[in-house]
Amino acid sequence: MRLDYTTKQNAFRTEVREWMAKHVPAQPLPSFDTAEGFEAHRAWERTLNKARFSAVTWPRHLGGRELDLIEWLIFEEEYWAHQAPLRVNQNGIFLLAPTLMEYGTEDQKQRFLPRMAAGEDIWAQGWSESGAGSDMAAIRCKAIRDGDDYVINGQKIWSTRAVWADWLFGLFRSDPQSTRHHGLSFVLLPLNLPGITVRPIKQLNGLSGFAEIFFDDVRVPVDNRLGDEGEGWKICMATAGFERGLMLRSPARFQQTARQLVALYKQHQAEADADPAIRDAVLKSWMHAEAYALATYRTASRLAKGGQIGAESSTNKIFWSELDLLMHDTAMSLLGARAELMAHAPDAGDVGHWLDGFLFAQAGPIYAGTNEIQRNIIAERMLGLPRA
Repeated sequence: MRLDYTTKQNAFRTEVREWMAKHVPAQPLPSFDTAEGFEAHRAWERTLNKARFSAVTWPRHLGGRELDLIEWLIFEEEYWAHQAPLRVNQNGIFLLAPTLMEYGTEDQKQRFLPRMAAGEDIWAQGWSESGAGSDMAAIRCKAIRDGDDYVINGQKIWSTRAVWADWLFGLFRSDPQSTRHHGLSFVLLPLNLPGITVRPIKQLNGLSGFAEIFFDDVRVPVDNRLGDEGEGWKICMATAGFERGLMLRSPARFQQTARQLVALYKQHQAEADADPAIRDAVLKSWMHAEAYALATYRTASRLAKGGQIGAESSTNKIFWSELDLLMHDTAMSLLGARAELMAHAPDAGDVGHWLDGFLFAQAGPIYAGTNEIQRNIIAERMLGLPRA
């Protein structure tokens, strides 16, 4: 596959490259799983928004640049090459926003999207529940209609960014007599409403990247429902498609990690070559990262011509999550005992980020729908195999 960029695309790359060189912080921001780091990352979102780089594919009147997917891929390549901060509002920008574009009213788009692009509202995701896990059809948290409000009672868990986020988008059972994927509604709500209790959940690194949320007679206007009542499952599946498809995990993210892994291998090549499996893993990581990028360009080109992405998003999700594991497992092997150093350890130097990445990579096969579930989807919807 040969990538030939237009004059306009090359000019855009130059613009992004020059802007990033001037604006990316010289030192990494604190983790956005801390109060200080969360606000520092919110400030970065505002900086991006001033240049309309927060959401480049969005319409201009909502805060974007109306760019196509190829230009978005170019933006991501420059973003990751300059090691710009992680996006604290990725749940909003990459998951909720495209869902709002498809199912939201014009009023909802105007209410939520410009503030999202500006970093004024940071969004958390409220899907998982105790006892439901990855089976969103087993959701029990209720949103019962009472006049112009829903009254929400129940619990959500593993809500990413919810400790300091401003808003939550979630799936709730609006028909108490319904079962499975019927009778669910997609509701947007601020996390400072009376009756909401947010309890942090510590990750393996000791930071609070997730939260458990309790709802006790929380009243939310019906106008905050996305789509029709009972249509939540269909809308939620669209959001899941965005999560597993192109936007949440751009190939540039993995290409940058692959480049760093190659550099790490070269630093440790003398001892690493004692085990041929390590060199093979480095080569495989680099090749898979490039293959994922080329496949994404092909998909973006197809979508630009009116194509669609459906069940194949599950293949994307499996590929990038297992690639992330491979790269970080290989880095751990290269670093040996130093791999155990956290980023803040005095002797970590420039290797501490590898442990953070390794710990996060362990979640890849779980979030956005477990890889086991994705393999079932591929078997049934892409290959036409019978259910077991």
